[in-house]
Amino acid sequence: MSVYKALTIAGSDSGGGAGIQADLKTFQELDVFGMTAITAVTAQNTLGVHGVYPLPVEGIVKQIAAIGTDLGTDAIKTGMLFSSEIIQAVSEQIKFFKWKNIIVDPVMIAKGGAALLQDEAVQALKSYLIPLSLVITPNIPEAEVLTGITIKSMDDRKEAAKRLHEFGAKNVVVKGGHDDSSDTLVDLLYDGAEFYYFTSNRIDTKNTHGTGCTFAAALTAEIAKGNNVQDAVQTAQNFIHEAIKNDLKLGNGHGPTNHWAYKKQKVIL
Repeated sequence: MSVYKALTIAGSDSGGGAGIQADLKTFQELDVFGMTAITAVTAQNTLGVHGVYPLPVEGIVKQIAAIGTDLGTDAIKTGMLFSSEIIQAVSEQIKFFKWKNIIVDPVMIAKGGAALLQDEAVQALKSYLIPLSLVITPNIPEAEVLTGITIKSMDDRKEAAKRLHEFGAKNVVVKGGHDDSSDTLVDLLYDGAEFYYFTSNRIDTKNTHGTGCTFAAALTAEIAKGNNVQDAVQTAQNFIHEAIKNDLKLGNGHGPTNHWAYKKQKVIL
């Protein structure tokens, strides 16, 4: 029996809906063994982020090295990296261990509006990490910050995807959750040659905390299992759709999604 492994390098969410916690839940539900390198601890719940406490760079590097020198990994997801120093250190470790299958979720802003990436770190993301990525998964606001393009239409999204590909990402997924102009949600994938469209029905709910982390984690798990990018994106979209559709109605703000809904739905079918 093959055991597929995925490493998430990201921040901890004390509320359990996003970050490391969401990643591990998603890996588990998709039958992938999850490992972690925690970059920061956040005091967070459905009402917002109440504190961000980055770990020392040395501690982050040692966590990654502990995985690289023993367990190894089939795919890596990066999430909240917070600072340029952390981004550069993580990138150096990825290169040192010659890891491939890097999924970059460029986490910048929490659902409640709190900044999770320092301004000067955006350039480090473009210079060091994006060129190492197999897939980058920005939402529309993140794609705007990274590219400087104002995104109002699908053509704008395509242009942003092309720009991100030029930065070195082999594949770009510009997610459509922030485009509320239609009842149909469209995630756009660009592989450097072709555009692919993944559609689902938009769900009217405020309980979307951790959707970006969960989508990227599902994609990472599928890549770890050896699936191609197109199939991985489709599974990721299906996974997060079920997680939002069957939300848990927890907390008084932006509640978390339901990470076990996808597997339960598959069992029912």
